[in-house]
Amino acid sequence: MLISTKAIVLSKLRYKDNDLIIKCYTENFGICSYLVRNALKTKKGKFKPAYFLPLSLLDIEADHKDNRSLQYFKDIKLYCNYKSLHTNIIKGAIVMFLSELLSSVLIEEEENQALYNFLETALVWFDEGDVNANFHLMFLVELTKYLGFYPELPQQNSKYFNLEDGRFQTVPSSVYSISGDNFSILKHLLGIKFDISKSLEINSNQKREFLSMILLYFKLHLDGFKQPKSVTILNQVFN
Repeated sequence: MLISTKAIVLSKLRYKDNDLIIKCYTENFGICSYLVRNALKTKKGKFKPAYFLPLSLLDIEADHKDNRSLQYFKDIKLYCNYKSLHTNIIKGAIVMFLSELLSSVLIEEEENQALYNFLETALVWFDEGDVNANFHLMFLVELTKYLGFYPELPQQNSKYFNLEDGRFQTVPSSVYSISGDNFSILKHLLGIKFDISKSLEINSNQKREFLSMILLYFKLHLDGFKQPKSVTILNQVFN
C-alpha cells in the first residue's frame, strides 16, 4: 500500500555496510521503521543521510505492508527546513537528548493526532525562537499529558508532589514525595506555554536536579524506561 504522511525522525541505525534503518513517528501511523538502502553510498543512494538528522520533519511517501517490520520510502521531502535546531550547540544537545528519549517512549503503531501536533508545534517553535535553555524541561512535563501521567494540578496549600502517584500533597507520603526547588519548578511549569518557560530563572544545578527528577517520574510510570545516555552530554553543555 502506498501511503503519504508527515513524519518526525527519531533515530537512525547503520545496517550492514551502507544501509540505514530509520525510526519515525508519523502523523497517520504512529511509530514506523524504514530501511534505506545505500544511504551511505554517495552515488547510489536515492535518499541521503542529511534527511535523517534527529527530529527532522519530513513529508514522505512510502510502501507499507502489514506483514513486515521494515517499510520502504518512495519519496522524501523536508516538511520544515530548520534554521537553527541542528546548528546551534545548545539546541543541538537538547534535540539529541529528546530524540533519544522519544525513540524509547513512543511505541504505539497507530495514529495519535494530538501527540503528533504537539511534537511538531513544539519543534518548530524551538527552532524559530531564541535559545530557550528550559525547553526540554517544559517539553518533558507537557509530554506526560500525551503519555497518560500528567500531574494533577496543585492545590493552593500543597507543599509536596508524589512522583509515584502523580499528585500534589500537603504532607509527604512516600520516598517519592518531592519538595523544595524541584517542587517549585514543577509547579511553575504546569499549565504555562513554552515562551513563558523561557523566563524561568534556574541555575545549572537546579536544571540538572529537575531533569533527574522528571526522568525518575518517567521511569516510575513507563515500564522498561531507561535514562537516555545523552543526558550526560546535555548536562555538560549547561555546565
